[in-house]
Amino acid sequence: MASVGNSGFSSVLIAPLENDVFLKKVKKSSCNCVMGSNNSLKSNKVYCGLPESGIEKKSTSSKAANSKKVVEDYNTAMKRMMRNPYEYHHDLGMNYTLITDNLIVGSQPQKPEDTDHLKEEENVAYILNLQQDKDVEYWGIDLQSIIKRCKELGIRHMRRPAKDFDPDSLRNGLPKAVSSLEWAISEGKGKVYVHCTAGLGRAPAVAIAYMYWFLGMNLNAAYDALTSKRPCGPNKRAIQGATYDLAKSDPWKEPFENLPEYAFEDMTDWERKLIQDRVISLRGT
Repeated sequence: MASVGNSGFSSVLIAPLENDVFLKKVKKSSCNCVMGSNNSLKSNKVYCGLPESGIEKKSTSSKAANSKKVVEDYNTAMKRMMRNPYEYHHDLGMNYTLITDNLIVGSQPQKPEDTDHLKEEENVAYILNLQQDKDVEYWGIDLQSIIKRCKELGIRHMRRPAKDFDPDSLRNGLPKAVSSLEWAISEGKGKVYVHCTAGLGRAPAVAIAYMYWFLGMNLNAAYDALTSKRPCGPNKRAIQGATYDLAKSDPWKEPFENLPEYAFEDMTDWERKLIQDRVISLRGT
């Protein structure tokens, strides 16, 4: 299990993505565990989203083999595109991590009951979904039933699709996704749940960009604050590129691709104000 960093954010929830043995021992959808932090012990709530009956076996060996191949193919692509070999365990259900007091990053809700949990246990008032339709279809998720349940519960469901494992798509989609996130947080009606498929790429990238652009942090501080709580490997270069795009005011400015790796890891006050104004102006678009 990942240790909690000293970033100053509350770490109430942590998804134990790196410890399969621990996850397999979890029998309930929520539990309490003891975790060390700064040489002290405190109780931390963990949500793994397991079915009530545990991990169910497929009715036939062919279905089990097909399901296993789907997960293996996805994780192969994830390892190829991410700096670190994080994996998504679909059969363990939804998992998430509280990043700030009003922002949660996690994996896809798989059934309407997951939205009930988010509403009742976490006071989630908004869900920001970054998946494309083909992502939802790939995993066999009935998205319409989830959206319907959100309406019944009073949860605002928003979509800002970005292509999985595609830094250019992420870069292009970040401004509008952060605009939706910033609006939802500013409404102050409850927590915002940001998710993609695994909650390891697109969703944490949107959260980091928000923290960078709106919370006065530089990119590395925002990145470290999130990844110390939720081990993941979102594309930092895509966030830098989106920052460059928003801050650019001179059409003859040198292309981002020609800039050094450290470019736009931080910004001036006037650049941050410009970016904030431009992101806020995207509301409703």
